[in-house]
Amino acid sequence: MKQIEVAVIGAGLAGSIAAIALARGGRQVVLIAAAPAKTDRRTTALMDQSIRFLERLALWEKIAPSAASLDTMQIIDGTKRLLRAPTVAFRASEIGLESFGYNIPNAALTQVLNDAIKAEGNISTIEASATDIEIKQDGVTITLDNGETVEASFVVGADGRRSIVRDSAGIKFRNWSYPQSAMVLNFAHSLPHQNISTEFHTESGPFTQVPLPGSRSSLVWVQKPTEAAARAELTHEELSRHVEERMQSMLGKVTVEDSVQVWPLSGMTAYRFGKGRAALIGEAAHVFPPIGAQGLNLSLRDVMGLVDILCSRANQPVAADAGDSFDRKRRTDIISRTASVDLLNRSLLSDFLPVQMLRAAGLHVLSAIPPLRSIVMREGIEPGGGFRLMPSALREKLRR
Repeated sequence: MKQIEVAVIGAGLAGSIAAIALARGGRQVVLIAAAPAKTDRRTTALMDQSIRFLERLALWEKIAPSAASLDTMQIIDGTKRLLRAPTVAFRASEIGLESFGYNIPNAALTQVLNDAIKAEGNISTIEASATDIEIKQDGVTITLDNGETVEASFVVGADGRRSIVRDSAGIKFRNWSYPQSAMVLNFAHSLPHQNISTEFHTESGPFTQVPLPGSRSSLVWVQKPTEAAARAELTHEELSRHVEERMQSMLGKVTVEDSVQVWPLSGMTAYRFGKGRAALIGEAAHVFPPIGAQGLNLSLRDVMGLVDILCSRANQPVAADAGDSFDRKRRTDIISRTASVDLLNRSLLSDFLPVQMLRAAGLHVLSAIPPLRSIVMREGIEPGGGFRLMPSALREKLRR
C-alpha cells in the first residue's frame, strides 16, 4: 500500500500540468493513469494567462519552439443570412501584448510534460486505472486494476467526462448534446498566415483556422454530423479544395495533412467542482464546444486555483474541506464561461431573426468602440481583467 499527499487521476494535459504544479508547490504527488491509446494529433491554443503560468512552472521555454504566436484573432460572418455582422479583428497590440497566446500541437505539449514528470522528484507515476475510490473524512483509498492500493490525503479528478472521481464523490452532473460534429485537421498553405487566427461563423457553427509554425495551420470545422461524416470520406485532394473554398482562399492553396478526426459535440457541467477531499478539473468538471479557445485555458485556471488551496500551506496536512474551498473558488468562472460558450454556439445555429440581430449588433458594437473591444479582449484571456478596466475605458470613450 502506497501513501501519498495528493493523487491525480488522469494524465491528460490538465492532469499532467496539475501533477507538476502541485509537486513544485511542495506536495508529494502520485499520477495515476493507463497508457494512452493513441497519439493526440489536435492542437491547443493557450492564452497569455496560461502561458505565464507555464513560465512560472519552468515549462514554457521547452514548449515555445513548437508553438505559433496568435497576434490577431478575427471573426468573419460566413453565413448567407439577411443580417450579417461586420468582420471584427482583435489585435493583441491594442491591449499592450505581443500576442494573445500560442497554438501548440498536443503531441509536443504532451512530450514536454512527460519529460517534466519523469524528472520531478515529488511525483511518482502508476500506469494503471482506478477501479474504486473511497473518499473519507480522514483520507482517500484508491484501488487500482493492477491490484495495488493507494492511500492519499486528497484526490484530483482529471479523468475526463466519465470521471470515476466525480462518481465516487457523489457529485451529479448535467449532460447535453448539439446537432454538430467537429472535424479536426492540420493543413499546409501557400500564403503566410502572419500569425492571424480566423474564425468564420457559419450556419452550422464556427470554422476556425489557427496558425502553426511555418506555413501550416490547424483547423476546427464544426458541421452538421452528416456533412462531417461525408467530408471525412473524401480524398485529401477533395477535402483540401473544400477547406480552401471555405477559407475564401485567404491562405492560398491548401493541402490537408493526414489524420483527419471527427468528434461529436456535447456539453457537460458538474453540479459541484469539489467536495471534501476531492476536486474535479478539466473535462471531469466541464465540457463545451471548441469555441474561443476556452477549453484547456479554463482547465489551467482550475489548476491555478487548486495550487492556491493545496500549496499555500504545503508544510501542513491537506484540510478535510479543501474540495469545498475549491468549489467556491472556481464556481463563478466555470459557470459563466460554460454559459457564454453555449449561448454563442446556439446563436450561430438559430434561424430566429431577433437572435441574429442581437449577434450582429454585438459585433457591430465591438467593431466600432475600441475601448469596449479592449475590455472584451482582456476578459477573454484573463477573467476579471477586462471588467477591472471598464471604468477607465468608459471615461476614455466619454472624453472622445
